[in-house]
Amino acid sequence: MIEIRECKTPKEQRRFLNFALNLYKNNPYFVPPLYMDEKKLFSPLYHYHKTCEAIFFNAYKDGKHVGRIQGIISHPSNEKWNQKRVRFTRIDFIDDEEVAHALLKAVEDWGKSKGMTEINGPLGYSDLEREGLLIEGFDQLNTFEEQYNYPYYQKYIESYGLKKEVDWVERRLFPPDHIEPKLITVTNHVLKQNNLQVLEFKTIDELIRKYSTQIFDLIDETYNHLYQTVPLTKEQIRELVASFRLICSPKYTRLIVDENNKLIAFGVCFPAIGKSLQRSGGKLTIPTIIKLLKTIKYPKHLDLGLIGVSQKYQNSGAAWVILLELTKIMHSGKILSCETNLTLEYNLPIQNCFKRFPNIVHKRRRAYIKSIN
Repeated sequence: MIEIRECKTPKEQRRFLNFALNLYKNNPYFVPPLYMDEKKLFSPLYHYHKTCEAIFFNAYKDGKHVGRIQGIISHPSNEKWNQKRVRFTRIDFIDDEEVAHALLKAVEDWGKSKGMTEINGPLGYSDLEREGLLIEGFDQLNTFEEQYNYPYYQKYIESYGLKKEVDWVERRLFPPDHIEPKLITVTNHVLKQNNLQVLEFKTIDELIRKYSTQIFDLIDETYNHLYQTVPLTKEQIRELVASFRLICSPKYTRLIVDENNKLIAFGVCFPAIGKSLQRSGGKLTIPTIIKLLKTIKYPKHLDLGLIGVSQKYQNSGAAWVILLELTKIMHSGKILSCETNLTLEYNLPIQNCFKRFPNIVHKRRRAYIKSIN
């Protein structure tokens, strides 16, 4: 018999947080989120709770903890896209169809009680959270920014009646043998013709102090039309800046500004810290912190976190400048590869940029949709 319990007590909340860590223990491809960040989900002061509603469920079978799921109603998203959707996220379960269906039904019933007409996911509170169900690339190391899941998830989610709404693909980029002289010529022309300048910084504090507001303003502009994105509040931006500070390095960040020092394009890479977090379950123990600091200072692999170009400059060639800078970054630091993280399969401009590198498409993720009857 399946029992679904809402996570109302500290004990149930701890079980919710620890379930995925236990399910994927010793899995070589799973990368946990930071445990301290996940604990914030249950705080009434968590910044997303000011704009969203959330609920958390654990599943039990014959008294054993066998799954978990979170439901989210994002009011900003529903208002922006004129929808009545409840999202599901942080869904994990044993290889059991009955358990998977019971978890999804719990979120569906909660959404229906709130007047929602569709269930959608996996999606978090915003586009900057982990999203999408992994459907290809189960033998690839996950990045810190994304979530791993077992292959059987897809079968049970689809047997519940959820259908594909959109896919994202992920690429691994490799540094080219050399930087093409033609690319240098083209980007120099773009910079000169548009009075643009590439900025580099010595410290992350300097970058954040001078440009963090402009970066997130440009994120909202650049990502505004993309799937299920929502504008970020000032409080959410402050929280994200604090999170990024841990892993962001000015060495792997490039900004492009116009003659008025206004940001028109950016590219932000993070040292790939996934392996450093695996053994600790995302907890910042002293050995883990030592590993993190070493990885951040001397990374062999990078994660491409964010990239964007102002609409005004999207046909100016500014994207090629970012492309050249990414090439320089990969060459200067003896970087072996760069993971793109999620890019929508229909976002052809960015896909074409990535094809300029030696690359492989090695992961695919999917967001699902289902009407609530």
